Amino acid sequence: MRAVHYDAARSFRVADVPTPTPGPGQVLIKVLQVGVCGTDLHIHNGDFNAVFPLIPGHEMVGTVAGLGANVDRFRVGEQVTVNPNVYCGHCDFCLAGRLILCRNAKGLGANTDGFFAEYASVDADLVFSVDGIDPDTAVFTEPSACAMHGLETLQVRPGSSALVIGAGPTGLLLAQLIATGGAASVTVAGPTAFKLETARGLGIENTVLIPRDDAAAATEALLAASPGGDGYDVVVEATGATTVGDMCVPLTRSGGTVLIYGVTRADETMTFAPFDVFRREITIKGSFAEMTSFGAAIAALRAGRARTDGIITHRFPLEEYGTALETLARDKTAHKVVITL
Repeated sequence: MRAVHYDAARSFRVADVPTPTPGPGQVLIKVLQVGVCGTDLHIHNGDFNAVFPLIPGHEMVGTVAGLGANVDRFRVGEQVTVNPNVYCGHCDFCLAGRLILCRNAKGLGANTDGFFAEYASVDADLVFSVDGIDPDTAVFTEPSACAMHGLETLQVRPGSSALVIGAGPTGLLLAQLIATGGAASVTVAGPTAFKLETARGLGIENTVLIPRDDAAAATEALLAASPGGDGYDVVVEATGATTVGDMCVPLTRSGGTVLIYGVTRADETMTFAPFDVFRREITIKGSFAEMTSFGAAIAALRAGRARTDGIITHRFPLEEYGTALETLARDKTAHKVVITL
């Protein structure tokens, strides 16, 4: 089968590799589509706990091509997706039920083989049915699950105001879930007009176009757009840009919550005034991927609570994986990039 194969960071080729065979308790999946994520750019550069050699890719939809022994939850031809986040089950965090903090967590497509390939064989307990969901929506299950974990982490107070800075795919998914998860108003901000137009098409009524390189002007515009002019109860950093992170505490109302949701490099830092956090009792939370949110995400996609209309802008075949990465990194017209097989 064909697969993207990395020997080391920034060193990959589309190669012929053996087609996997499902072992006991495994499902063989024919891959249909795989989303290209900002995390894939980090992995390309050797970040985000990447381990090589590696077949990357973690946002997938496919169909069941074969079943290993003792697998009876699926049928051949059924459309499925895979939770790529695997906990060990025996560290102290896992034994305490805090699976997202697993000390030995593995990520399919990050430190063990993923889905930029024609076929993949995975443990059945990681497989979820998305039969009947349009593949262009089902391919967003993993980012929707990450957004669902963000919503679970926030525990939004009913009637709250929320600001999501970042109109990328996961930012828009999280904004929708916050809007249906108790917030009275949700604002999405970003520097790209067409992404904000997509946000409005997905039901986000309040959008603010902010300058890319002027944090002071962006902060002023966002404060002016807040419901009471004094900020938001919830502020989500969904870009991974530290300059955006620096804006979040000043944009948060007293007693409010900042959620760090975007992916940064491990060596990057954000800044805030500790007295401001102390005096105004600001809570700062983090939301990292997910472990147990796939079922809820699929339910939200089926019910239309999280919609994906218009987010996919570019499609490439597997052989053009390099072009897909470059498009995501450099092309200002790109929103969601998908590899089709």
